[in-house]
Amino acid sequence: MAEITKKPIKITETILRDAHQSLIATRMTTEQMLPIVEKMDKVGYHSVECWGGATFDASLRFLKEDPWERLRKFRDGFKNTKLQMLFRGQNILGYRPYADDVVEYFVQKSVANGMDIIRIFDCLNDMRNLQTAVKAAVKEGADAQVALSYTLGDAYTMDYWMDIAKRIEDMGATSICLKDMAGLLVPYKATELISALKDVTDLPIQLHTHYTSGVASMTYLKAVEAGVDVIDTAMSPFALGTSQPATEVMVETFKGTPYDSGLDQNLLAEIADYFRPIRDNALESGLLNPKNMGVNIKTLLYQVPGGMLSNLTSQLKEQGAEDKYYEVLEEVPKVRKDLGEPPLVTPSSQIVGTQAVFNVLMGERYKMATKETKDVLSGKYGATVKPFNEEVQKKVLGENPEVITCRPADLIPDELDTLRGEMAQWSQQEEDVLTYALFPQVATDFFKYREAQQTRVDQTVADTENGSYPV
Repeated sequence: MAEITKKPIKITETILRDAHQSLIATRMTTEQMLPIVEKMDKVGYHSVECWGGATFDASLRFLKEDPWERLRKFRDGFKNTKLQMLFRGQNILGYRPYADDVVEYFVQKSVANGMDIIRIFDCLNDMRNLQTAVKAAVKEGADAQVALSYTLGDAYTMDYWMDIAKRIEDMGATSICLKDMAGLLVPYKATELISALKDVTDLPIQLHTHYTSGVASMTYLKAVEAGVDVIDTAMSPFALGTSQPATEVMVETFKGTPYDSGLDQNLLAEIADYFRPIRDNALESGLLNPKNMGVNIKTLLYQVPGGMLSNLTSQLKEQGAEDKYYEVLEEVPKVRKDLGEPPLVTPSSQIVGTQAVFNVLMGERYKMATKETKDVLSGKYGATVKPFNEEVQKKVLGENPEVITCRPADLIPDELDTLRGEMAQWSQQEEDVLTYALFPQVATDFFKYREAQQTRVDQTVADTENGSYPV
């Protein structure tokens, strides 16, 4: 076993991305964030996660903001701190696999606009779905961090995690993240897992978890003692619940020890003071549901992420079948097993959850299969760690199903030129084609809104110059 070097723990701050994504559906605006950036830049964070994940979609769809403009403003403000984003492998920030040329161009433009660290994951942990993004990030000089979607199950042995870590290193990644999206990693298992990974790779290891199940702070304590290099935390107003452990709490935990982060609690307190009214307003408006702030132990009992639990509840409510809740919860692990035991993270969590609801409500398993279930069983999302249930596969796809065994993106022809042609009338910057590629309808609505706003501003300027508008 490798000797553990006791060293200061590094911290990635998530308040500008995952914290508000987890607690208030990614609704914090750029305008709300920018005034505190200068102060955050003085903290000495390892990085600030501020882009990617659901922020791109939410910026366009709900906030009527250009996500690329947000990134450029962050880059201008964070003069001393690395910026970090979350990237869904071949799915980029969308919900389908894209052609390699789109993935490469998105990475190129992300780095050109100021991104330093790109955290890349795949919902099946299929390494083939990460290759293009990793190569592109390395080529552009960014830190290509590969995230392993942590989960439990027969297939996910210590050997599995050690083997996959070695493969990530061989792929050319510059660091590894253990992405525990459901809060399933318990403290002593963290000791075992981090120690095992440290034995097989020299890459820095970062740990990301959520407080949903109530164990996250203790898990971080044991992981740091086991030699983890970086942990993800959120400033206290947007910490805990379905978010991350609180930054200030973890800083205080390691103060005066060999793991002391050296971060200034007075400065952190000023930053917390800034975000607290934003949190309070979100509570008053109903944007922040108090339920998201508590501990949900069902996460550990059923191995279902918090967001997936609320999804199941709302689906059953719509169908007037709330009494079937526990039946559906028991069906989830069965469906997951039928589909090759994938980790439950976007989009696999939604696919498994929805199919479990259908199975229970129809009174017959797989009497009706969703398009996404069919796509998983036909290999369109990639390879699962365990084989599919053959009986289920035949029932859903027919007797002799055509199953993709190659890397799914190998079957997708280059898309950029076609996309440029489709949205040419709206293009104002090179990045617009990527916005359109990810969310065609949402992007088009945003481009129309942007044009209308510009027309309004131009008219106001013209009226002012003509003397017909009061200054």
